[in-house]
Order: sequence, then structure tokens, then C-alpha cells
Amino acid sequence: MINIDVMTLFPEIFETVLSTSIIGRARKRGFLDIKMHQIRDYAKDKHKRVDDEPYGGGKGMVMKTQPIYDCFKEVCKLRGTKPKLIYMSPKGRRLNQQVAKSLVLDPNICILCGHYEGIDERIIGSIVDDQISIGDYVLTGGELPALVLIDVISRMVPGVLSDNVCFQEESHYDGKLEYPQYTRPFEWMGMKVPSVLISGHHKNIDEWKKRQSILETEKYRKDLL
Repeated sequence: MINIDVMTLFPEIFETVLSTSIIGRARKRGFLDIKMHQIRDYAKDKHKRVDDEPYGGGKGMVMKTQPIYDCFKEVCKLRGTKPKLIYMSPKGRRLNQQVAKSLVLDPNICILCGHYEGIDERIIGSIVDDQISIGDYVLTGGELPALVLIDVISRMVPGVLSDNVCFQEESHYDGKLEYPQYTRPFEWMGMKVPSVLISGHHKNIDEWKKRQSILETEKYRKDLL
């Protein structure tokens, strides 16, 4: 069981994705408790403004401190503890499987989604515990990166998948890419499934998978070896 809270200006983006397929079923079965929090609800002025012009000039707007801070205080009150607060940012450390494996150990995670030109630096300095990036590019907001992070973490929560081996044998879990996969028919357009996979010899199949994993990594991502 893991609790994930998301602070965002666009909570509607999340529900469709997180209510379907594996994650949707895991939420219904109680393995994941994911809640979205509208930051704008915590703005105190009559126009519900969450952003303002940056000091020093520049294009775009910056998200203000007070709505974010008050939203996080409410999350802490709801959970009865201070969750690990992760800000999705292009300045953050790069998300990979090893980072995800460390994050799944935290039972309470809160994800902050920035927008516009980002958030006031004082929020980062006061309540943010970690900054994570999904790649060296800039998106219009932190919502898509947050969905990626939630998916990566959720798959490793016990009970979400039918067996831990479902994710332990996948690409990147142990630093290598996954071996090739095949299904019926045995022969398609003259191409046949490797005979070892239908041999029934489990030791030989395991050795084939390990060898193919190395070969796939050498072929596509030598930097991982």
C-alpha cells in the first residue's frame, strides 16, 4: 500500500489515466491510494490567482508560494504525516528504474506539478524534498511527468501486478534491457520463434533469456553495460 498525492492546477488530467487498466484496478483493490489536489482552491484572493510576474523581469508567470504551501499543509493534515514532496522539474535528477525502486519504499509521496515558468524558489527551499526530471526537454507543465512517475512507482507496489517477476524481468530493472518476446503463431511470414522457447527445458530457457538480455543491451543501449 502506498499513498500518492498530486498537487496540480489540472487534476482532471489524472483521473482518466489513473482510473483505467492496471492502476485503476489497483486503486479499487486498495493497493494504491491516489488523490489529486487543486492548488487553485487554496488561493486567497477573489480571482483565485496562483501566479504572478517574476521579479527581475522576463517572459511568463511564476506560481506563487502561498497556494502551494497551504495545499501541501492540507495534504499533510489529510495523511497525518509529512509525505515526501517531489517537484517535477527539468532541473531534477533523471528518472530511471533505480530512482523508482528507491521511491517505492516511501509509503507517502506527494508530487508537485509546476506550470508556466515554474514555481517560486522559496517553495523548493522550504518544503520540497526531491526534484525529478523525465528527460532533458521542457513540457508545458508537470502533469505528464507526474503521470509517468506514478506509473513507474505503482507497478512495483506489492499486489499491483500479479507477481513481482512481472516487473523484475523487464528492461532497466537490473540495469539491462529485456530479452525479446514472442507469442503465437510459431511461424509468421517465414520467421519462427526460437526453438529453445518451446523446448520445455527451463534451465536452457533461463540461460537464453539472460544471454538475449545482454545482447539486446549491447545492440540498443551500450551505455548501460
